[in-house]
This record gives sequence, C-alpha cells and structure tokens, in this order.
Amino acid sequence: MKKTVSVAPMMDCTDKHEIYFLSLISKNIHLYTEMIVANAIIRGDRNKLLSFKKISNPVTLQVGGSNPVELAEACKISEDYGYSEINLNLGCPSKKVQKNKFGACLMKEPDLVAECINSMVNVCKIPVTAKTRIGFDNTEEFDYLNSFILKMRDAGTKTFILHARKAMLSGLSPKQNLNIPKLNYDMVYNIKKENPDLEIIINGGITKVSEINNHLKFCDGVMIGRSIYQNPYFLIEIEKEIFQTLNNPSREQVAEKLLEYLDKEVKLGTKVNHIMRHTVGLYHGQIGSKDWKRYLSDNMMARDSDFQKAKHIMKIVQNNEKANQAST
Repeated sequence: MKKTVSVAPMMDCTDKHEIYFLSLISKNIHLYTEMIVANAIIRGDRNKLLSFKKISNPVTLQVGGSNPVELAEACKISEDYGYSEINLNLGCPSKKVQKNKFGACLMKEPDLVAECINSMVNVCKIPVTAKTRIGFDNTEEFDYLNSFILKMRDAGTKTFILHARKAMLSGLSPKQNLNIPKLNYDMVYNIKKENPDLEIIINGGITKVSEINNHLKFCDGVMIGRSIYQNPYFLIEIEKEIFQTLNNPSREQVAEKLLEYLDKEVKLGTKVNHIMRHTVGLYHGQIGSKDWKRYLSDNMMARDSDFQKAKHIMKIVQNNEKANQAST
C-alpha cells in the first residue's frame, strides 16, 4: 500500500479555506474537511457546505450521523462535489455530538455502525472510510477494537484512521480528550499486524518528522492535527523528508497565491477574516512571528476586516520573508 500523510479533520479549523491554504504549501498531503452532519447536508445549503476550490490534493469529506438512511442520502449528495473519499466520524467525544448520537459514543454500538457503513458503501461510488478511537471509558481492549473493525470491514470499508487514545465520554472536555487519555500506539500497530489487508492510519500526538517515519514502519499512514494547524509550514518538512520534494514554496509564494484566492472569495461575499484566521501560524518559529500574530489579531479578526487590509498584511508577510532570506 502507498504510505500517506494526512491532516486530521478538526471542527472550526479544516474548512474549505484552510484546505486550500494547506494545498498551497503541500501537494502530497491528504486533506480532510471538518465534520459535517449528514442531516445538514440533506436539508441545508449543499453548495455552501460541500463546495471547495478544486486542488490536486486528495480531499476527504468527514460526515457525522447514526441514521443509515440519512448517511446514505448524504453520501449520494456529496460524492459529486469532487471528494476522494467519505469518512464516518466515530471518534468525537463531545457531549453535543453524543446528544445527537454520533461520534465516539457509536463505538458502543458496533452493529449500528456496521449498518451505517453498509448503507453508505451501497450507494457511494467513492471509498467510505472510518475514523475512530481505540476505546471508550473503561473499554480499551484489543479484542473489542479488532472485532469493531472487522464488523466495519465486513460492512464494506477497508480504511481505518485510529486515534491512539480512548475517548472518555463523560468527565472530560473535547480538549482534555486530546491530551489526558494515554496514547497507546502499540494497539494500533497490533491492529495492523493482525489485519495486513486493511489500510490502518495512525493519529494522535504526532509532532515530528522522525515520529512520522517511525509510525510508517508499522502503519500505512499517519494523520496529524494540531501540529499542522498551529504550524502550517511543518508541511514543508514533511514534503522534504517524507516525500523527498525538492522544490517547495516559500512563505512569500504561499502568501501571494492566497491573496489571489482571497480576492476572488471576497468578491463572492466571503469575509476576509474567515480566510486569514487560518494563517496565524504561518510564521511559527520565525523572527517576528509574535508581531505577525498580533497584527492579524488587531486587523484581520474584526468583522469589518477588508481586502485592502489583507493586501497590506500580505505585503508585511512578503517583506518579512525577504528579510529572513537575506539574514540566512
């Protein structure tokens, strides 16, 4: 199987603007949308929810739901928008998500999950995949997880993203669920070892290229979330070290391309800050990064932010990039 590196679906983060922004930095990274509820796809503004600027990167739509009929309908609607896959969210532990009966709480109902997967696969021309945790509450057992995965396999999917932490369905916030439950990478490795025919992608706490390389010895892919959102240019390290890409864009080139996109989106009615908020980490670890973040906060996060401010801030980006290049 081809080894992959992907950016995790993150609520309020990986919208269509973030997807385009990251595609300007990396051409090999696999991108995921934030979770979109199946019912919203059926009854909401489909074009607003599902459309995105076409890019060369594979883009997976993540959906949430537990009604097989609704999930099937959402798949039929979504597959013509240019996505490479549709992924079912079985890992989100938030109370709001649990209240609507989707996310990690569905790990307690393997038969229902299998029915959902089967209904999606039966109507979908593109692959259906699943993202889940390795357990929930007091359940963190290899046999349970393996049985859960095999049920989904028999229902028609062969690709699984495993967040190497269990989900605590009560007592912890979504943010705490990303840190407090202990990582158990070995369980994910063992799932792959037990099921060599399945594509197993590991997720959780991965922050370095060396860690990616190590995980790829045992799994088919690696998924990274917060480390990339906080430092988008980390993707360049991944391009160089994992994909051996020689010609990578500078921050200045990324900014120039984003400005072209911004111009078109503003004319369509998009708020400037809806795009620019994703660039907060563009200068992470660089000289003047604090000034960059402060300038964004003062000028781009306001409701009245406009295209002229964006052009001005991009000029600062370009000047910073040139200054950094001159000093190295």
